[in-house]
Amino acid sequence: MSGHSKWATTKHRKGAKDQARAKVFAKLIRQVEVAAREGGGDVSANATLRTMFTKARDASVPIDTIERAIKRGTGELEGVRYEAISYEGYAPSGVALIVEVLTDNRNRTGADIRSIFSRNGGSMAEPGAVSWQFERKGVVMLPKTVGEDDLMAVAVEAGAEDLRDEGNEWMLTCAPGDLPSLRQALEAASIEIEAGDVEMVATTRVAVEDEGTAKRVLKLIELLDDHDDVQNVWANFDIPDHILESIEV
Repeated sequence: MSGHSKWATTKHRKGAKDQARAKVFAKLIRQVEVAAREGGGDVSANATLRTMFTKARDASVPIDTIERAIKRGTGELEGVRYEAISYEGYAPSGVALIVEVLTDNRNRTGADIRSIFSRNGGSMAEPGAVSWQFERKGVVMLPKTVGEDDLMAVAVEAGAEDLRDEGNEWMLTCAPGDLPSLRQALEAASIEIEAGDVEMVATTRVAVEDEGTAKRVLKLIELLDDHDDVQNVWANFDIPDHILESIEV
């Protein structure tokens, strides 16, 4: 079982409760805005926007706030133009990281990200140095309130490619473009969804079995994730559950 997926799901729940709500909203709104700018403001025709819209609603972002973000993205309202950039690097123990940002100042954000890496035992890498270890996938996390056979009967028809047992949860993966239809099929079957998003899923993993190293890895990821311009941090660590449970993230 991958400790990373368990940590990510726990962090998702924790973030919804503990982080400053305004900061969470700001990141989601920025994602909606960029999706609308790149693919248009029609949710039914823009799969990326549909995914970001659902993600924002899952976090209780008000509808009118989302609609204003879409209008800023399409140019109907004035707004800041954000640029999407990905940075690659390594955490302690050679754990690969991809940091996705949306920024209106490339130089400022790049300097900030480099500083966080260097001050916390990490190092930046050239583009492509670690991204080959990840695949972009639609990911849905579900509680084990439904049996494997019943879940697969619904999921396969809706485009699911793989089902993984993550201990207390199921992890479904699909092509990024199939995520909206997969969510819709699960909801229509009254199957509870804990989280659903497009993610960079690691194809190779680095085992981190020392608690001290694990703390350093997670601390670096937390500091990167806390930056206002950072939207996602993807990592390929595999930390045993007993170590994760002993660490307060």
